[in-house]
Amino acid sequence: MLNFKAMFLELRCRGGVVAGARQLPVIFQCFGFKRGCKYLLRWLKRNDYQSWIGRYDVLDERVKKDSLKQIKAWTKSPKLSLMMVVENHPVNFLKESIQSIQAQVYDNWELLVVDSASIDTNIRSLLEGYAQQDVRIKVSALSERSQGALALNGALEKASGPYVAIIRAVDLLPPHALFNIANAINQHPDAALIYTDEDKLTEQGVRYDPWFKTDLNYELLLAQNGFGDLAVYRRELIAQLGGFRSGFGGVENYDLALRVIERVAPKQVIHIPRVLYHQRILKANTAPQIDISGQDASLARKAITEHLARSGRGGHVSPAPEAPQFNRVRYPSPATLPLVSVIIPTRDRADLLGMCLDSLFDKTTYRQYEVIIVDNGSVEAATQALFNRLPGDKVTIIRDDAPFNYSRLNNLAVRQAKGSIVCLMNNDIEILSPDWMEEMLSFACQPDIGCVGARLWFPDGRLQHAGVVIGLGGVAGHPNKYFPRGHLGYFGRAVLAQSFSAVTAACLMVRREAWEKVQGLDETLAIAFNDVDFCLRVNAAGYRNVWTPYAEMNHHESASRGNETSPEKLARYEQEISLMQTRWGDAMINDPAYNPNLTHRHDDFSLAWPPRLHLTVEP
Repeated sequence: MLNFKAMFLELRCRGGVVAGARQLPVIFQCFGFKRGCKYLLRWLKRNDYQSWIGRYDVLDERVKKDSLKQIKAWTKSPKLSLMMVVENHPVNFLKESIQSIQAQVYDNWELLVVDSASIDTNIRSLLEGYAQQDVRIKVSALSERSQGALALNGALEKASGPYVAIIRAVDLLPPHALFNIANAINQHPDAALIYTDEDKLTEQGVRYDPWFKTDLNYELLLAQNGFGDLAVYRRELIAQLGGFRSGFGGVENYDLALRVIERVAPKQVIHIPRVLYHQRILKANTAPQIDISGQDASLARKAITEHLARSGRGGHVSPAPEAPQFNRVRYPSPATLPLVSVIIPTRDRADLLGMCLDSLFDKTTYRQYEVIIVDNGSVEAATQALFNRLPGDKVTIIRDDAPFNYSRLNNLAVRQAKGSIVCLMNNDIEILSPDWMEEMLSFACQPDIGCVGARLWFPDGRLQHAGVVIGLGGVAGHPNKYFPRGHLGYFGRAVLAQSFSAVTAACLMVRREAWEKVQGLDETLAIAFNDVDFCLRVNAAGYRNVWTPYAEMNHHESASRGNETSPEKLARYEQEISLMQTRWGDAMINDPAYNPNLTHRHDDFSLAWPPRLHLTVEP
């Protein structure tokens, strides 16, 4: 039986997710009232978080016994130093927070509590009582209220463990939190930063709004604090960085994380895809300019700006247009503007191609580009008439009458292209953003970025492409598909720039250097998944693939090719699925830009039943 009370609590609270209360008008506008209600009921059933917790996130006696057995077998048991700053927090919640630490399965920890001149005398007596009862709890007090950085640095000086973390004085750790962290340290002894999934907690103790995060996702990390509330740092590295910095009240943790990733390799940043932190939401915490981790947006942008300057990237940080609590980074244009070769395979349908080219010529503000049209056997007079009116100084037409092979056609064109930047484009694309090319170029010109994808819409205003998740739908799929304009998606992921394992070649930009390094598209994938395979090979070659929502286009979805419904086409499609599963099978289990606690069956970031990595085994 569904827990409707918990489900509708979740519906009310999940402001940044599919069924957030602020998204209800958009959902009903898209689906109509009756279909919208059915959609919500199905979504709520798939996302009954209370039932999911009971099935997959309960530390029962068997799991606890197995955890203790593992701890005894470890050759190293790293001490974890937890830092907590107390400043007039509610005594009852402070007590629960400390007790959640004492209840940990893994017991090699210390809690360093700094009382920042709390007025409530009950706080001092409570803390002293815990310190007398438990030698692992050490309490110090400041004579006057101080900035968070000063208090945290004071606790850091007293820390004796090789790893440290901040625990907010009203938040809770589940009993298996420190065990999982210590286990990750043992598995990754060079780890510099460890972070986990988390959820929220009402004042009454009800868990809701799980945030299932990606692995290290640099672009998304700049758009929002992707590490969240529980970040575990190597203490020696923090000392080398000079500790926490003043002037970042409320975002000291985020600022530190940005400084850490400047110093370490990506493989030293470890994500544990388990809910190991419960962020308590107090009724007083209603400030409008607070992001999903309760952090001041303007100070977060200051931290990002300084990080970009230190990294040599530069860039301007501003509120994200559709979600001002988050961020948009705009990189400066390269000193020498590169030539972009836009490659468009086509076959007849002059109406579509004409729309595509007219929007390209009329709306694109970047002028350093050429267009290469690969004509794959057009026979209609209207197509030839269109070709005759195109500007010869801007457009080159290549004729190829062989059977359609998307990969071969693009490879052929790239060999003849003059640009240092390649842009693959479908003939059914309609440009919406005049500065789309500048936007995509700003990412494509970064030396560590490979493929760049755009945000594509269906003509009726629903979302068609916002990145590609590997494994979704069996091989690969588009998350947030069919969401209407104005919908933020899962924790803002439909409106924020971010890394993905793949993007669609309906509009894909890449440097020629990366294209040639992986030898272009695989011509054995004639129709489907060639773009996904290409992106995965680019990623394997050491580049990140990025999707930006700020380059927008309408996509008329392969209108000139039609549907793959004939027996021959379906057989070929099955063969291409088999090839992808053979080549990339392991990568399809858990995409680093997704989360094993999220489903492969639906494209709306619903919960996975069961997760592909879970605490208990589904009966």
